[in-house]
Amino acid sequence: MKRYEVRKPIPKEIQEELAPYSELLQTLLYYRDITTKEAAERFLNPDFDRDLHDPFLLPNMDAAVTRIAEAIANNEQVTIYADYDADGVPGAAILSDFFRKNGFTNFDVYIPHRNREGFGLNKEAVQKIAEAGTTLLITIDCGIADAAEVSILRERGVDVVITDHHEAHNEIPDAIIVNHKLKTSTYPERILCGSGVVFKLVQALIARNVFTHTPGTEKWLLDLVGIATLSDMVPLVGENRALAHFGLIVLRKTPRKGLLHLFKKAGTNQRLITETDVGFSISPRINAASRMGEPQAAFNMLATDDDVEASEHVAHLHHINDMRKGHVAAIVKAIHKRCEEKDLEACPVIVMGNPEWQPSLLGLAANSIAEHYRRPVFLWGRGDGTELKGSCRTANGISTLKIMQGASHMMEAFGGHDQAGGFVVALDKVDLLEDAFIASYHAAELEKTDEPTWIDMYLRPEDVSARTYEEMRKLAPFGVGNAEPTFIIQNVLVKQVEMFGKTKEHLKLVCHRETGGDLEAISFYTKTDALTRSCAPGDRRDIVATLDRNVWGNRQSIRLRLLDVL
Repeated sequence: MKRYEVRKPIPKEIQEELAPYSELLQTLLYYRDITTKEAAERFLNPDFDRDLHDPFLLPNMDAAVTRIAEAIANNEQVTIYADYDADGVPGAAILSDFFRKNGFTNFDVYIPHRNREGFGLNKEAVQKIAEAGTTLLITIDCGIADAAEVSILRERGVDVVITDHHEAHNEIPDAIIVNHKLKTSTYPERILCGSGVVFKLVQALIARNVFTHTPGTEKWLLDLVGIATLSDMVPLVGENRALAHFGLIVLRKTPRKGLLHLFKKAGTNQRLITETDVGFSISPRINAASRMGEPQAAFNMLATDDDVEASEHVAHLHHINDMRKGHVAAIVKAIHKRCEEKDLEACPVIVMGNPEWQPSLLGLAANSIAEHYRRPVFLWGRGDGTELKGSCRTANGISTLKIMQGASHMMEAFGGHDQAGGFVVALDKVDLLEDAFIASYHAAELEKTDEPTWIDMYLRPEDVSARTYEEMRKLAPFGVGNAEPTFIIQNVLVKQVEMFGKTKEHLKLVCHRETGGDLEAISFYTKTDALTRSCAPGDRRDIVATLDRNVWGNRQSIRLRLLDVL
């Protein structure tokens, strides 16, 4: 069971220092370690020129610009090789859009098949790229771990510029590497997403006058940078906060035809787009393309400047996303059926698999199962790939990474963090995984710390208003490193409890408000038995929630996004 704790009132001297701001903002700033007027102003008012660092501070940026400039001057054949997710695909669109709009068209874009080719450079793919006449390959969001594949390219006379943000392995590829994670890097921002690194490359190309470029027009690429920054879960502080902030501003004005059709299809009000819309409407459709084996479809949607093509690409992506939902739902249903046949009391970890399951879908399924059963979940499959690959999620505070570390002898490879990860397992060991993970779980449980879920403030029902919402949004965009504020709304009278949606998968509470008008609390993909306390009409409860703006046509209202009921 979750344990909630409300933050203590902030020190009086901090109240005085932050006196120009409301009590709500003072509290939210203080618990983000912002304790001076100067720091508050800097945080609340991102500045593009101030907050973005010199791109030439990135390792090897000067060499990368020189080699790309040479390729452009000589009209060499260039290949952009990008990862297949909602970071790499926008990154590919950033660089291709920049090249095209500046008159360089002798390039193609390669995005690998997620299941058949896997992450990073693929040996067969790079051989074909070299044979097709490419003399310069530029990676986006991958490459730092691909020394062998880079060697294949170099042996065939292909130069390689790697733009990446992942950690370097022991063997460094023979390439020009632009990556702030290199040990030699002194770049001020330690965690950029892949598209963020590519945007820095664009800035550097402009600074060196590789193209005749109207100053400032590169800012129209920030819609894609914003999508990637928000999708890739990098900390939204410092340079990333500025990229996400200005990315959302550009998204609200973007003329990019694919995105305009996507907004329409998803029912998203472009003028009011927030990071939540990116997370729920844009990123899933980009990621669905690779999960369903069509990564190029997402790139085509972002890259086209033809209205008819854009409409067709979005319709196709929408269809792919619906298929993805159906496949994930089928996997989840199968797991629930198996769980009904197991003694879950004796299974603190759920470990299941099927060779028919696509590994690319298992993270989504694992997340659903983990939230439902409140325990770590490890799922494996093969699909149309060659290896048994798995994904894991947790929902009770036990680290998936620690569990995998304790059972590392059972896996070919694994990685991730406390909440999520992935692994590769050999066929002859897959039947032994469950016992190994359960044993490791019990060891990890002994180290578990009972860290509470922190609540920023108490609110009264009448405090849930447009004014409070707008005040809170001054700290947006929210995400990793800048968590969305959470509140406990006290002593709420529940008037109505209902499930809604096509399959009644979403929960809605309608609550009474003394000042008039009902207060709605919504939780997607949640059943009442997932709450700490049940509730029925007539009950008075404390509600754990964030504030949310509901847009329906031309009407707007403030509601609660329900997290729990106490």
